[in-house]
Amino acid sequence: MRRWADSGRLHSGLDDAGRRVVEGVELARFAGEHATRSTGFDAGPIVGESARNRFTGLVTKVTKDGVMAQVELQAGPFRVVSLMSAEAADELGLEPGVLAVASVKSTNVVIEVPRQP
Repeated sequence: MRRWADSGRLHSGLDDAGRRVVEGVELARFAGEHATRSTGFDAGPIVGESARNRFTGLVTKVTKDGVMAQVELQAGPFRVVSLMSAEAADELGLEPGVLAVASVKSTNVVIEVPRQP
């Protein structure tokens, strides 16, 4: 960080003790400008995962507010609802009619038994 500050790429100042400091807003700006979406390593297509409950179906409804999205998927007789960021829903192109797969993995699974006649 010292080299970036010395080169002018990262703006810094000095505190009362003479130590170099970088404001959080400046650090966030710098990190955002230098972020990459790829690690440079292409792992290839996913061929397996630990989630065993996969429901393939059609997206029937997407409700977004400013930050979050509620996505409903109809998978045969099952309606699956997922909450995710609106950004993720946009990146995945989720909208009614899109084919998608819901992968469900949970440490808490509730099983209910209906009343027997």
